[in-house]
Amino acid sequence: MLFFASIAGGEDNYAAARREMVQEIERMSASTPLETGNRTLDRQVLEVMGRVQRHQFVPAAQQRDAYDNRPLPIGHGQTISQPYIVALMTDLLRPEPGHVVLEIGTGSGYQAAVLAELTREVYTMEIIEPLGIQAKKRLAQLGYRNVDVEVADGYFGRPSRAPFDGIMVTAAANHVPVPLVQQLKPGGRMVIPVGTSFLTQQLMLIEKRPDGSVTTQQILPVRFVPLTGRH
Repeated sequence: MLFFASIAGGEDNYAAARREMVQEIERMSASTPLETGNRTLDRQVLEVMGRVQRHQFVPAAQQRDAYDNRPLPIGHGQTISQPYIVALMTDLLRPEPGHVVLEIGTGSGYQAAVLAELTREVYTMEIIEPLGIQAKKRLAQLGYRNVDVEVADGYFGRPSRAPFDGIMVTAAANHVPVPLVQQLKPGGRMVIPVGTSFLTQQLMLIEKRPDGSVTTQQILPVRFVPLTGRH
């Protein structure tokens, strides 16, 4: 059975749906109170959200709902995140063209694709082997040459490629992983959901100052699948 629809080229029939999705993200960002006090998202982030084809990253049966502002199942008990959350987490990371970033929790590869459009290189890790293999193939077929997918336990990061300008974690940990903080560059940012259940998770912004000290800030309540592994 073909789980994911064909990724071959062809007419993009979802451009209007993507524009509507971005408009919904803008409306939601204007009405959602954040601890940062920021009510607007970076224009470049919104442009990328309007360009990356989310329907290529969901199962074929979910494609008609691909641009709804909600998470969707992608198999193996995992989800592709709500577009607003993808945009918000990307915005909080403050990606720049020269940055090298690490993502923990590749899933279908959608968040990695968004980051790849904004940075020099993305290293992404997925603990569920079938998802990691699918994402690696999909990203390559879509032309994302600056994304490196590894099937491994992301809790421990990629020390061989560290330090990173930014780190994004797309699964909820019950604490902030020390190895990831260690692999963050001075001046770098990490965005991570932290909590022990769907009811108590908070999206956190971790910043490493130039002197190596670390600050943390709660952004808003979220619901993510748990970070798994041997930690």
